[in-house]
Amino acid sequence: MFSIQVDSINELGDAAQQLLKAFPNERIFAFYGKMGAGKTTFIKTICRTLGSKDNITSPTFALVNEYNTDSDSSIFHFDFYRIKNSEEAMDIGFDDYVFSGNYCFMEWPEKIEELLPSDIVEVTIEEVTPNSRLIRANKI
Repeated sequence: MFSIQVDSINELGDAAQQLLKAFPNERIFAFYGKMGAGKTTFIKTICRTLGSKDNITSPTFALVNEYNTDSDSSIFHFDFYRIKNSEEAMDIGFDDYVFSGNYCFMEWPEKIEELLPSDIVEVTIEEVTPNSRLIRANKI
């Protein structure tokens, strides 16, 4: 189990490094948290840590964004907040992304729970104070 409290946005880089170090062989991360908890901000920081210089934004309407890294690998960032059903995820080629071997970071994975592979890292972000977050992760 991974757990870290960050008390400012400036500490997210260290938290991202520690999360990736805690799960070095994992590529599929499901992010849980309330609206405004910081899921997108943390994913952006993780992508930067992995070497992406792309413009990283929440794919709220596109469902998935692809970012490139310095090592020419891809990172896939999903946002299922607006999805109506799991068929929409399948229509964008969800399985192809998830089983590509590349990093996949998912916001609002509870919307497609039945499609999630059994071997993922669940990351939960909880607001402690307006500027502090408790980030916990566990491989399921």
